[in-house]
Amino acid sequence: MKLILSCAFSLFFLGLGAQSHTSYLTGSSTDINTDPSGGVCLMGGASENDAAMQWFLQRAKGGDILVIRASGSDGYNDYLFSELGVPVNSVETIVFHNGQAAFDSYVQAKIQQAEAIWIAGGNQWKYVSYWRNSPVDSLINLGIRDRNIVIGGTSAGMAIQGGVYFSAENGTVSSPAALANPYDNKIKIDSSRFIQNDYLGEVITDTHYDARNRKGRHASFLARMITDYGMQAKGIACDEYTAVCIDKEGIARIFGGHPQYNDNVYFIQTNCELEIPNPETCVPNQALHWNLNGEALKVYRVKGTPTGSYTFDLKDWSTGQGGNWLHWSIRNGVFSERPGTQIRCLP
Repeated sequence: MKLILSCAFSLFFLGLGAQSHTSYLTGSSTDINTDPSGGVCLMGGASENDAAMQWFLQRAKGGDILVIRASGSDGYNDYLFSELGVPVNSVETIVFHNGQAAFDSYVQAKIQQAEAIWIAGGNQWKYVSYWRNSPVDSLINLGIRDRNIVIGGTSAGMAIQGGVYFSAENGTVSSPAALANPYDNKIKIDSSRFIQNDYLGEVITDTHYDARNRKGRHASFLARMITDYGMQAKGIACDEYTAVCIDKEGIARIFGGHPQYNDNVYFIQTNCELEIPNPETCVPNQALHWNLNGEALKVYRVKGTPTGSYTFDLKDWSTGQGGNWLHWSIRNGVFSERPGTQIRCLP
């Protein structure tokens, strides 16, 4: 019989008596140590893909699963603990009500004890403002580096996983607005140290890709990365019903519902085959122009399957199975996509 404990801990109080977090525990209250396999699971933002979540749980090797979020409650607990058929010791959800929770000793202990950490959807600016430069991101990064924990997230929880991230500090932005002005006040592209995942150092992610028509704004994010930071900018994007699971060797497996569903994952990069890959025009208050003969961006599009049989290698950003190559470009604020060719550059 499984032990189910659902309890609300009020372990840090502000002056008016408001608690900084609420915790819900399902499973054993006794911590165990296992030998997790590491990796990253990125999910597009609709209902969870069961096969990708099983991949995530399996890499925890039966240990303790921690869900962190800034809204909602315990919706993941039973799902992760008993509905996916992967035995784990416990699932605990901690809902952060403010940034003070990051400094609570109970919260810190739970991060240190977790073999897997899942970041729910919500408002990524809350995640950035609550956790960046706090014990939360420091302990997560130590867990990735020293204990090989597996980490993942959906929607906002995916949006903060790249080494560069759209912080949404001033709210969200649409593709038309981002293409019309890549320096729109709502486009906050941040490279300050936050979550440090293997293979995602110069990567910015995006989610809800097809449902919210985000290709254009993602291209604007990449234009800002190469213009402002001089990066060989890369992106990973998920349609809502897909997931990317990246192992410690850099192999990304793509989960989804193909052929029943047409959802895709996109691996996007600046075209290193060009002598000057930078946008022709990426300045405030002017439309983005990043054409370069229609080959500004190299994109590998791949559909997700129930078994994650299609892959892309993040060690070279060139080798894939099951997908096809595209060229993306932007001409005076108008996004274009056409068939492309495999990128041929040294990593």
